Amino acid sequence: QLLLVESGGGSVQPGGSLRLSCSASGGKLMDYAVGWFRQAPGKEREGVACISQTQSYEYYADSVEGRFTVFNDRGRNIATLQMNNLNFEDTAVYFCAADGDFTGLRTCGRGPEDYEKWGQGTQVTVSS
Repeated sequence: QLLLVESGGGSVQPGGSLRLSCSASGGKLMDYAVGWFRQAPGKEREGVACISQTQSYEYYADSVEGRFTVFNDRGRNIATLQMNNLNFEDTAVYFCAADGDFTGLRTCGRGPEDYEKWGQGTQVTVSS
């Protein structure tokens, strides 16, 4: 049973950076496509980025393109989301998710419905 735990959230000023980590146990994260999602108060959970199980494909939402980078560190069984040039609209709880249905495919799911394994979330707050 794959378990995911996010860390690295916190408070940062606009223009700052954070790196979120998604640590996996009970399985190998390299066997899964990994997605990152966020949910702000009163809003639906939205896809931020994902990386294919083959690591040959990455997707980024328009709102984060050029600022966020996703990586699956197979050697450490950890996925990361590097977030640069953060702004107020990035404030949300961030979740990592994993799905085994995309194994061997050069794609990854963009919606929450595509993922079966979820972490508990980590809060990111951008404020001045």
